[in-house]
Amino acid sequence: MEAIRQRIAARALVPGDRLPSIRQFAKTMRASPSTIVQAYDRLVAEGVIAPRLGSGFYVTGRTLPPLLLAEAHTPTTRAVDPFWVSRQSLDSDPTTLKPGCGWLPTEWMPNDALRKAFRAVARGENSILSEYGSTRGAVRLRRLLTAQFAEGGLDVSPDQVLLTGSGTQAVDLICRLLVRRGDTVLVDDPCYFNFQALLRAHEIRIVGVPYTATGPDTEAFEQIILREKPRLYITNSVVHNPTGSSLSPQTAFRLLSLSAASNLLIVEDDIFADFETTLVPRLAVMDGLEHVIRIGSFSKTLSASVRCGYIAARQDLIAGLIDLQVATSFGGPSPVITEVIADVLKGGSYRKHMLEIQRRLGKSRKVVACKLEDLGILPWVEPKSGFYLWCRLPDGQDSTDIAVRSMADNIIHAPGNVFSVSQSASSFMRFNVTQCEEERVFHSLEVLFAGRSLSKTAKSGL
Repeated sequence: MEAIRQRIAARALVPGDRLPSIRQFAKTMRASPSTIVQAYDRLVAEGVIAPRLGSGFYVTGRTLPPLLLAEAHTPTTRAVDPFWVSRQSLDSDPTTLKPGCGWLPTEWMPNDALRKAFRAVARGENSILSEYGSTRGAVRLRRLLTAQFAEGGLDVSPDQVLLTGSGTQAVDLICRLLVRRGDTVLVDDPCYFNFQALLRAHEIRIVGVPYTATGPDTEAFEQIILREKPRLYITNSVVHNPTGSSLSPQTAFRLLSLSAASNLLIVEDDIFADFETTLVPRLAVMDGLEHVIRIGSFSKTLSASVRCGYIAARQDLIAGLIDLQVATSFGGPSPVITEVIADVLKGGSYRKHMLEIQRRLGKSRKVVACKLEDLGILPWVEPKSGFYLWCRLPDGQDSTDIAVRSMADNIIHAPGNVFSVSQSASSFMRFNVTQCEEERVFHSLEVLFAGRSLSKTAKSGL
């Protein structure tokens, strides 16, 4: 009975699912069939399951417990959890160092330009300050986005762009439209941890595709498509999170060929596009949005407080996404927010801001990589853009152990298995170079490495 309850709590069995046959479950539990009959009868009496004549037993859903994402699917160590880094980083106090977080420091952001834009909006039309957003979001910002897309080779109309409350909401709406509970969605392994968290909230089956320095392993990708019949594949083409690598033209072409042949839709998260210093192939550009949906937001480049995302897709998909956004948010994002973002983007200050950010990042990546190398921490690849270094720790150090112990030093790290569906990245850690400016980050790692090495030596009796 407890085994069945646990499967229901973990959503391995959901309302309407058929339970294993009595004979099959008896074999699984190494129990007699009569014991399984008694267990099923008691679960029927409790209303947990119900019999169907000639068909078997089915989950009723009447006693389905709340979906607890952090308990239903997490490994035994709480640190190896897609929610762990987010919770620690978002709830930390100002004195906490956050080399594991996924955003730029406040002083790197265009705060003066944002203040100027807010003042301009405050002096504008009253309707912007008081009314709901339109269903697609402000046309002014959508036109600015399509102009940016055109510069990169993607020709779309403003009607093919839907503004959303955030990049995360963009993925959420796409999942609501295209995926059902129990469907399979592919992600990179490793991938951005909140992709996993969001897919779990939708009770979707997550399958990881091994990631290489030039993109996903296309041979593995093809095999997984044939075996799993996935509905979606979610990825970053440029400044991949967490590795910092970018897609090669050969890999991009192969991915699109495989997706077209299997009718698989690709969600290309282009949130790091404006950090790019060398042009990288975009799946959306090569495909023309036939089998690709582009998403993005402004939280990394402008402000995490001024939240707004976007979806660029085929007209038929946009129509369904609009209805979902109306149902869940009653219209697009705040007109105040979209007008502020449009004001910042329209002037020359934004381009100057991003050029300066790219310059500073190039310097920071080199400085931080050298300091990490002194500790024996080596990058998996040397990124040409962005603020992430995906690094292997030395001497068999476990990144989860290091992350947990670093909390005592008021430092938040991002251990490798947070990003890995297969939990195969225990020796890796993601570093945000812009959040590694204090020497305390490196001193703490040095002390922790030395302490763990001494502990291992003592245990071995040497």
